[in-house]
Amino acid sequence: MQWHLLGEGFTWETQNLEQDIATARRGWERVRDMLQDENLDLVILDELTYPLKYGWLELETVLADLAARPPMQHVVITGRGAPDALIEMADTVTELRDIKHAFRAGVRAQPGVDL
Repeated sequence: MQWHLLGEGFTWETQNLEQDIATARRGWERVRDMLQDENLDLVILDELTYPLKYGWLELETVLADLAARPPMQHVVITGRGAPDALIEMADTVTELRDIKHAFRAGVRAQPGVDL
């Protein structure tokens, strides 16, 4: 198993939009390598919908890279507000509903769990 941290934390805490865009694009270059690796059966892209929603990554590029991956490689993408084109491309789409969240009880995000 491989684990790669490709972001820098919560986007609403940013003070440098240009840096966040550059980080997202560097991260996608690493993801592109993973999507071309036939030895990887599963790639999980946690919170990918946000850089797409904010326009930090080109949706057309992401969709093309996803379409070009090895035939049996599975990709799981998480995050709210997925673009319609991504939803259309997906084989399975699930919408989760937040019933209770530790953050509302004062529990801050934890490394390795939330980020």
